[in-house]
Amino acid sequence: MSGILNWNVDPVIFWITDTFPLKYYGAFFAAGLLLGFYIVRNIYKKENVSLESLDSLLIYVIVGTVLGARLGHCFFYEASYFLQHPIEILLPIQKIEGAYQFVGFQGLASHGGTIGVLIAILLYCRKYKIKLLWILDRMAVAVPITAAFIRFGNFMNSEIYGKPTEGNWGVIFERDDLIPRHPTQLYEAFSYLLIFGILFFMFKSEKIKQTSGIIFGSFLTLLFLARFVIEFFKENQEAFENNMLINMGQILSIPFILIGLTLIIWKSKAKKNTLKLDNV
Repeated sequence: MSGILNWNVDPVIFWITDTFPLKYYGAFFAAGLLLGFYIVRNIYKKENVSLESLDSLLIYVIVGTVLGARLGHCFFYEASYFLQHPIEILLPIQKIEGAYQFVGFQGLASHGGTIGVLIAILLYCRKYKIKLLWILDRMAVAVPITAAFIRFGNFMNSEIYGKPTEGNWGVIFERDDLIPRHPTQLYEAFSYLLIFGILFFMFKSEKIKQTSGIIFGSFLTLLFLARFVIEFFKENQEAFENNMLINMGQILSIPFILIGLTLIIWKSKAKKNTLKLDNV
């Protein structure tokens, strides 16, 4: 019995103008950000926290995500090219046959997006005098939903797919070849939805929520551990990765996993010490 799905969806939903398309990837990206914002907004409401500065948070997160993801791709994966073509880093153009043409942004890196969001939230917390770990715990609940939607967008684009399954199952991304492959975009998307469920139930626990940092640490550990494992089934994004024991996505995931584990251990020990002092 064959379990093969032939996938040949046009990445463009429709053309807004003759040169500007609305793509599934962009629509899923925007929907994921808005859904994540809606989740954080509900958390604020349930905790009776003022919504006054929340709209600003959305702007910070959008700018941090897009800018960080773009810079991450340019410097983590194609540094030599973009150092020679710096104008293409932040403008959706490419020099073709001696003239710049609109091509859209060819590459966003999730690790760069994560760094960008963290910097944006740090700046946000400094401006609005909010405790960093407090807001990171709440953002951590919402971010996996956004990440899942972005991977659904990658699936619609027939990109970032996996290695051949070597069997009679998988997804054939007909826009590239006729080989059944691991749909790693979906592996990641559903992993992130599962992580969202885990973090959501952790957040509902008052004992866990009272110790700032444990939920955020769990988010970093779970999300980037999932990413690390799934990378074994994914095709390398750039040719230079072919001679590496682990690819760039895995290398970049390791620091986030270690930071997450350190945060969990540190905050758990701090909580135990506090309980001991309370019982003296």
